[in-house]
Amino acid sequence: MTARFLALYETPADPDAFDRHYREVHIPLALQLPGLRHYTVGRDAGAVRGEPYYLVAELEWDTMDELRAAFASPEGRATAADAARLQELALVRSMIFTADDTAG
Repeated sequence: MTARFLALYETPADPDAFDRHYREVHIPLALQLPGLRHYTVGRDAGAVRGEPYYLVAELEWDTMDELRAAFASPEGRATAADAARLQELALVRSMIFTADDTAG
């Protein structure tokens, strides 16, 4: 089982400004999160209902305790502060969950 953080960003008013900030500021901050195992970014995610998402980010840790500790760390607080800046550029929905990678 793994712990995951998922962020779904709506289309920003200024996509160039959002992309630049996300690429140059937010990703480097997030990559410093302790215990981060995997970071995936997807674009143009189609919604089953409603509007598509502009960007989807999925971050992965080994356990939920590690995920929570990462966001409680100084690096996590810095990443969260920057996420508030991103929220000014594009609305975001986020969640944490555990994933069981086995079928059945």
